[in-house]
Amino acid sequence: MAEQDVTAGQLMLAEYQSVKDEQKARIGFRDNLLYVTLAVVAAVIAAAAQARQPEMLLALPPVCVVLGWTYLVNDEKISAIGRYVRGELAPRLAVLAGQTEAFGWEHFHRTDHRRYSRKAAQCAVDLLAFCVVPLSGLIVYWAAGDLSAGLLALSAVEAAAVVALGVVVVRYAVPFG
Repeated sequence: MAEQDVTAGQLMLAEYQSVKDEQKARIGFRDNLLYVTLAVVAAVIAAAAQARQPEMLLALPPVCVVLGWTYLVNDEKISAIGRYVRGELAPRLAVLAGQTEAFGWEHFHRTDHRRYSRKAAQCAVDLLAFCVVPLSGLIVYWAAGDLSAGLLALSAVEAAAVVALGVVVVRYAVPFG
């Protein structure tokens, strides 16, 4: 074997760096989705209030569902990368290095006694941003009266989509692991 040949350990470390880079990029993107959601919600509410057109609030559910779903997909991939590093890559590298453990931080940071409360709070924030806000917009629209049959039907479909997203948000969060 020539000195320039790549070792299994080098390959695993390169893979680790690659998946951690992807995880870091996804975390930044995911976190920015909350800010984008807040900005869009504020813009829609301001426009609806200024125009005195409550039907404009019907834009909130599709925007929040799309952004919420994108948030969840990225959050799941972030978690999947962590599971892969902890469950697959770290044990293989530890064996190769003759150690009992590799990448200790991947396990250590999950043992914090406040982790579950933070996960529960994050679930509540996700539900608020992506579900409660658009449902509140629908309630305001419904309460405004003067509802057309078409927009009422649309709002019912939107409500179902938001509720479905809420169920998925909770399913992804439980057991806050």
